[in-house]
Amino acid sequence: MKAILQRVSRASVSVEGAVVGAIDQGFLILLGVEQGDDETEARVLADKIAGLRIFTDENDKMNLSLADINGAVLVISNFTLCADCSHGRRPSFIAAARPETAEPLYEFFCERMRANGVQKVEKGVFGADMQVSLINDGPVTIDIHSKDLKR
Repeated sequence: MKAILQRVSRASVSVEGAVVGAIDQGFLILLGVEQGDDETEARVLADKIAGLRIFTDENDKMNLSLADINGAVLVISNFTLCADCSHGRRPSFIAAARPETAEPLYEFFCERMRANGVQKVEKGVFGADMQVSLINDGPVTIDIHSKDLKR
C-alpha cells in the first residue's frame, strides 16, 4: 500500500461539481492499494501516518502530530500510485489491486485513522473521477510505502 501525504492548510474533493469531502489543517492522503495488500498493510500505514510529527511547533520545528494539532485527513483512493513506468511510455497498472479488494482496504484504512484518534476523516468517492483542490502547507509532501515500515 502506498500513500502520498501532503500537509495542507485546506483541501477538498469534488465529484461532478459537488464537494464530497473537505478539511482544514491536516493531511491530504492519496492512497494506492496494491495486489497482495491486506488489513495488516492498511493498519501499519494508518498507524504510521497518524503518528507522524510533521506539523510545526512554536519553534517552527516539525514536532507535532495530527492529534497534537487536532488535524483532519482527506483520503483519496488513487490506483495510479501503483503505476509501473519502467517499460515503454504507457504506465502499467497491473500491480494495482482490483476494486473489489481495494475498496474494502481503503475503507479499513479510513476507519483505522479514526481508531488512531483522527477526529475528522473525509473521503473521496472510490473509483470516481474526482477533482482535488489543496493548499499545500510548506510545501510538505511525503511518500510512504507500507512494505518499507517496521511491523
